Amino acid sequence: MTAILLFFFLHWFLSLFFHSFFLHRYASHQMYTARKGWEKTFYFLTWFVQGSSFLVPRAYAVMHRMHHAYSDTEKDPHSPHFFKDIYQMMKHTAKIFSGFVTGKNIPEAEFTREYLPVWEKLDRFGHNNITRGLFIVAYISFYFFFAPSFWWFLLLPIHFLMGPIQGAIVNWFGHKLGYRNYNIKDHSKNTTPWGVLLMGELFQNNHHKEKDNANFARKWYEFDLTFLIMRLLHTFRIIQLKPVQLPKSQNKQS
Repeated sequence: MTAILLFFFLHWFLSLFFHSFFLHRYASHQMYTARKGWEKTFYFLTWFVQGSSFLVPRAYAVMHRMHHAYSDTEKDPHSPHFFKDIYQMMKHTAKIFSGFVTGKNIPEAEFTREYLPVWEKLDRFGHNNITRGLFIVAYISFYFFFAPSFWWFLLLPIHFLMGPIQGAIVNWFGHKLGYRNYNIKDHSKNTTPWGVLLMGELFQNNHHKEKDNANFARKWYEFDLTFLIMRLLHTFRIIQLKPVQLPKSQNKQS
């Protein structure tokens, strides 16, 4: 049981971290810069930890920029206010995402104007059904050897769809449940304590107010673990947070 729990939580939080750190705060918003070697490292790790649910960064970024431009309107690719349940929203989002990956959907120019990280070979390899299938076989094999009973196998679908499930939780609950620090035009909410457990991603109202601010927390009781790790990576010069994101004392030194 210990091995299964450890594997599940490692997969959950590593997938969530790279989802937030690389796909969201870098590919979509360019909240920091990194040397090409580090960008490739983060890209590879995002693929590896998401595994069977790998989300191609350029497609994710384009769709997320659309989300901010059209937040909670009919043109928003994943507003919960136009679907009867979270499953219908996920289906709609997956269709748009797949179109951007294959080129069937051509994004508006404003959503590709900023830098988009692209690693075509890894995108083709990671988005391949055989590659996804091999990860699924690996997850099942791990449970076969370490699960103490059949009931633990019910966790497997979460492993299979980890990236989209985490995104759906944020998009659904982050625009439906919680409180608001800012009265802005959309329905974005902050959800505590789940905002902490989702590594800052459920502070959606804060994020939608200042979409380029790398720190999603505003109140003393809001804690953005992803940003804390980003600050550490900045300190070791692995990434460079954009000056607007730093405390005033560090801004002056930059």
